Amino acid sequence: QVQLVESGGGLVQAGGSLRLSCAASGRTFSGYTMAWFRQAPGNEREFVASITSSGGSTYYRDSVKGRFTISRDNAKNTVYLQMNSLKPEDTAVYYCAARRGAVAATLRDRYDYWGQGTQVTVSS
Repeated sequence: QVQLVESGGGLVQAGGSLRLSCAASGRTFSGYTMAWFRQAPGNEREFVASITSSGGSTYYRDSVKGRFTISRDNAKNTVYLQMNSLKPEDTAVYYCAARRGAVAATLRDRYDYWGQGTQVTVSS
């Protein structure tokens, strides 16, 4: 069982930056692929970024490439999402997700555990 707790959301002006954190419980964090998803009102939850269990590979949705960076610290059981050059269309609730194993995935149903989410609001 893995419990995930996100933090770091907030209100920021367009062009600004935020760093989200996701703290995971359990001693096997390094065995999980981690991801960030987001959901805006009226929209489906969508993939944002993922990082393999070793941290060796990362994947991003096209609209955030070059602006967002996912990283992890296995010693701290934490995954991060650094978000730069934020746009109003990035406004959403951001969720951390965990998937057993080393293979990354972009589909929601491939992930086993979810956090409660943290709100990110970007004003224009």
